[in-house]
Amino acid sequence: MTRVIHTGDTHVGYRQYHSPERRDDFLAAFERVVDDAVEEGVDAVVHAGDLFHDRRPDLADLHGTIGVLRKLDRADVPFLAVVGNHESTRGDQWLDLLETLGLATRLGDEPVVVGDAAFYGLDHVPLSKREDLEYEFADHDAEYATLVTHGLFQPFEFGNWDAAEVLTEASVEFDAMLLGDNHRPGKKRVADAWVTYCGSTERASADEREDRGYNIVRFDDDVSITRRGIPTRDFAFVTVDLGEDEGIDRVRETIREHALEDAVALVTIEGEGGEVTPARVEEFALDQGALVARVNDRREVTPEDEQRGVSFADPDDAVRKRVREMGLSDAARELDETVRASKLADSNVRGAVEDRVADLVDDGVDAFEPAPEAGDGDAIADTEAASSPADGPDETAAEADRAETAEATATGPDDPDADEATGQDVREEPASPDDPPESATTPDAGESGDANEPDDQVSMEDFL
Repeated sequence: MTRVIHTGDTHVGYRQYHSPERRDDFLAAFERVVDDAVEEGVDAVVHAGDLFHDRRPDLADLHGTIGVLRKLDRADVPFLAVVGNHESTRGDQWLDLLETLGLATRLGDEPVVVGDAAFYGLDHVPLSKREDLEYEFADHDAEYATLVTHGLFQPFEFGNWDAAEVLTEASVEFDAMLLGDNHRPGKKRVADAWVTYCGSTERASADEREDRGYNIVRFDDDVSITRRGIPTRDFAFVTVDLGEDEGIDRVRETIREHALEDAVALVTIEGEGGEVTPARVEEFALDQGALVARVNDRREVTPEDEQRGVSFADPDDAVRKRVREMGLSDAARELDETVRASKLADSNVRGAVEDRVADLVDDGVDAFEPAPEAGDGDAIADTEAASSPADGPDETAAEADRAETAEATATGPDDPDADEATGQDVREEPASPDDPPESATTPDAGESGDANEPDDQVSMEDFL
């Protein structure tokens, strides 16, 4: 029997909510996975991309990751990985550096055999370049074959890459696809193979409410996949439904009902009631012991606000609507999202824009055509549907997906009709008693780091 841990989307270096403690949390979660791997004596740790949150990780994050991987090296547990969209660069990858240090193996089209299983890798590929893929892999003589890759795959919701197509066109017959990019864990049967997401190891957005963890994949007579959770920092999700005459006092009363010590407090205000200043709510939550507090006031605008055409509950939405009215080309809208609203770190924006423009030029000039006139209802409806924000304190990851270099896309609960709609040989595996509940809507990514923090990031050229 061969047994491996399937993990991914560790996003080491993510300074969520601009909190240094949250940045430490992401490294700590990755370390917990590695500690479990050493304690359990698994045959390998397989990472499905986005080891780092940023293509230019800070030196401290790089050193921390090296320290964690040395634990695996000392225990003779191989670390096999592919490159995700967040950490991807145009040249040498950070994974290459870790490989030169003897701490990782970058998977590709040649098999890496561990026990009874041969592992192959396919780095994240932008949507515009997938038509050129041939899915050619070298032969192997192992009992099982597994493809590790990073992207949003069908038949999972929000998928834009067909897992059935990959499996049927590949030159190797795969028994499993171990995936990263979707922060929601899940598994489905596609074309006689198991296709599974391990989920993220830390909460990268407010939608990731259930426990974080990783997969354990066993190759023994068949391929079996179970899930194990890991402890992470508590998130307190506080929802306040205000009555007509209620306000800040009611919000404070509800917050007191939650244990906030060292937790991330996410307060959502609904209903009616009077004006509530988010800063006062956040200050109160911090006084109650929260590490971080964020407020999302989802109440409808007042008639006076409607006359002004601005929703003060969501100014970002007002900006998005105004951008849609400007008649920008598809390319211009993508670049606007990259610069203004995507979850790229500030240090990555310039490179992401350059990369995306180069891709668009290679694809032709269609993307630079102006948007249809306002009378074209279908086109405008499609644009608005793609741009509508998700509920929650964080920005929707669907916005980040339009910056294809980042391609961090929101995911949601499984659609009960999704399997039937694909037309593929797809079926759910019955729930195992050992499997925790699947998590809620989860994007791949998070917000960018603080633009004013010291620039201690390093580039690949500093090492290679």
